[in-house]
Amino acid sequence: MYETILYEVYDGIARMTMNRPDKFNAFTRQMNREITEALKQAQKDDHVRCIVLTGAGKAFNAGQDLGDVQGTDVDYGEFLRKRYNPMILQFQKTEKPIIAAVNGVAVGAGMSVALACDIRLASENASFIDVFVSIGLVPDSGGCYFLPRIVGIGKALELAITGEKVSAEEAYRIGLVNKICSAENFEAEVMAYAAKLAKLPTRAVGLIKRTMYKGLQMNLEETLEYEAFAQEIAGNTEDHKEGVKAFFQKRSPEFTGR
Repeated sequence: MYETILYEVYDGIARMTMNRPDKFNAFTRQMNREITEALKQAQKDDHVRCIVLTGAGKAFNAGQDLGDVQGTDVDYGEFLRKRYNPMILQFQKTEKPIIAAVNGVAVGAGMSVALACDIRLASENASFIDVFVSIGLVPDSGGCYFLPRIVGIGKALELAITGEKVSAEEAYRIGLVNKICSAENFEAEVMAYAAKLAKLPTRAVGLIKRTMYKGLQMNLEETLEYEAFAQEIAGNTEDHKEGVKAFFQKRSPEFTGR
């Protein structure tokens, strides 16, 4: 079904692998489109309760494949509006937890996509480079939105202006990644983490994600009202009823995602 990514679902987890290892998984028009469509597919699939995005080979993603646009007169504004912006927006529209399993280097738009995911797990061999300034460009694909919100405006400006490489250890120290995994057991550790998320009350997780992202754009009064709205929805789910029942029965809940 897909040519530039691998997509498989098992045990409630949709695993999406950017699959251009010879090009360090750099983006092409087709990959932008296929990631967007795969996210939509995972959102519609009730069997999917967690999504993992990773890269094949040694890299997570090296950003835009310049060979894909070489020799053309690029209108960068329209280029982003048509190819990258819909993809990044789909990460937020997908109301299931998304893990960026950063197995290697994440460069430019590849770093931005990792930031657009909800949780970042990094191999000890991973690194991040906000490389845009090196070719006289501005961080895009949500980089100017997510980075300052994740690490703070001062550190975000430093990383964007200098374009310096950030190791996995430094990324964890500044809050850019949530956890460092061993390179040797990276896939097993990622899937174990994803399995935990896949057992959570999926609709509640989706509402948490939606409400927190909206809260970044609202004042306190607006956020309180939206919390009430989201809680009303969550309170009517089967998982909420199961959670309450399990609490009183002093057992672990068995959520179904409904």
